[in-house]
Amino acid sequence: MLLAILRLQDRAYAVPLREEIQARTGRRVARGALYTALDRLEQKRCLRSRMSEPMAERGGRSRRYFTVTAAGMAAIRASRQTLLRLWSGLEGQLES
Repeated sequence: MLLAILRLQDRAYAVPLREEIQARTGRRVARGALYTALDRLEQKRCLRSRMSEPMAERGGRSRRYFTVTAAGMAAIRASRQTLLRLWSGLEGQLES
């Protein structure tokens, strides 16, 4: 989720986030699961959200945009390091 938000930058709201995750993973994402994950990440202070101005094409409704916080970036870096350590030494086994 955090990586998708980083990729989308200023376009990171629910619809494009869901599309990005589905396109990159090849797996469907339920809308409820998306919002649950976003809410939990915001509670953990890994991301922050802001509401846009009301939009005419949405009947006056706002969009909720997301950005990754410093804590979120630290979590991304830690996750990446963990995955790299797990992959370390397995390259030969994966090629054969």
